[in-house]
Amino acid sequence: QVQLVESGGGLVQPGDSLRLSCTASRFRLDLYSIGWFRQAPGKEREGVAYITSSGSSADYADSVKGRFTVSRDNSKNTIYLQMSSLKPEDTAVYYCAADRHQSHLGALKYGLADYWGQGTQVTVSS
Repeated sequence: QVQLVESGGGLVQPGDSLRLSCTASRFRLDLYSIGWFRQAPGKEREGVAYITSSGSSADYADSVKGRFTVSRDNSKNTIYLQMSSLKPEDTAVYYCAADRHQSHLGALKYGLADYWGQGTQVTVSS
């Protein structure tokens, strides 16, 4: 069974940092581009960060540029989302998704992917 599992979410205060992880099982994640998405209650899912299969290219939503960094360790079949200077507006369930297009991010940016994780809750509150 192909599976993506997110971890690292939790409750933090504004200005804090948090690192999310996404680990794949039963397939080689280095053959897939990855997107990080989030969804808050009452809002639509939005893409926040993307990275190609080799890690050679990455892109971010304007709302998180300069604060979030996506990276991957293909030897561990794991992708990370390092989040800094967190704001209450960042509160959401965060999902990772894998897309078979290895060297471009177009499908992910349209919200299309082959596999989705179950999500991890991030809450930013004082």
